[in-house]
Amino acid sequence: MKIDHDSPADLSAQIASAIREAIIEGRLIVDERLPSEAELAEHFEVSRPTVREALKRLAAQSLIRTQRGATGGAFVNRLSYEAAQTQQITTSTLLLSMNAVSFETACEARFSLERACAPLSAQRRTADHLAAMRAEIHRQGQPGLTDEAFCASDVTFHRALVDGARNPVISYQLAGAVEAMQPLMNMITFTARDRARIIALHEQIADALEAQDAEATAKGLSALETETQDLARDVFAARAVKG
Repeated sequence: MKIDHDSPADLSAQIASAIREAIIEGRLIVDERLPSEAELAEHFEVSRPTVREALKRLAAQSLIRTQRGATGGAFVNRLSYEAAQTQQITTSTLLLSMNAVSFETACEARFSLERACAPLSAQRRTADHLAAMRAEIHRQGQPGLTDEAFCASDVTFHRALVDGARNPVISYQLAGAVEAMQPLMNMITFTARDRARIIALHEQIADALEAQDAEATAKGLSALETETQDLARDVFAARAVKG
């Protein structure tokens, strides 16, 4: 593991990157203890505080864990798909907020990804996944439900659809689409949408999944995409008039 002392890049970031690469490439394996701070400082020719900052970066990414005591130290963590989803969501949210991605592009991406998992969800969804979706549909129809609560329920509904594919890689990959893109889209469309229309489309999708009809599930998602795109256009048009 090496770093470039002449590079303008932060040394702690370079160290974290070097250790991360060693983990990814299998040179450091799960549960293996990393060298001590003093040993790492000597290896990278930096101060111990710099090493400590690098280890904090790795811990924040759940790549390592620390243990105290005589047998303590920093150890390579076993990263799970579930634990990694939070980072995926955060990264997706930042990418969308920092870059000029149009609503239409984000919406197209999200629903295309969701439709891609519809066949597996229709085939593999369990009674628990269906129950979760039905519970959210019921919740969405409750009088007095706030816009924030409706949006959160919307996300949970689609999370159940994606998880119904029962494929951890798909759930991880779509975490950003459902839990990052969807809330951002909801922020734009929530004032204009017809809740009854959204609920009806959710019922259509849930019915299709219950019937294990992949084509009807995809059709329901397409109808929901069209509804969402139309709402966004209405919102942007209204803003343009006011502006």
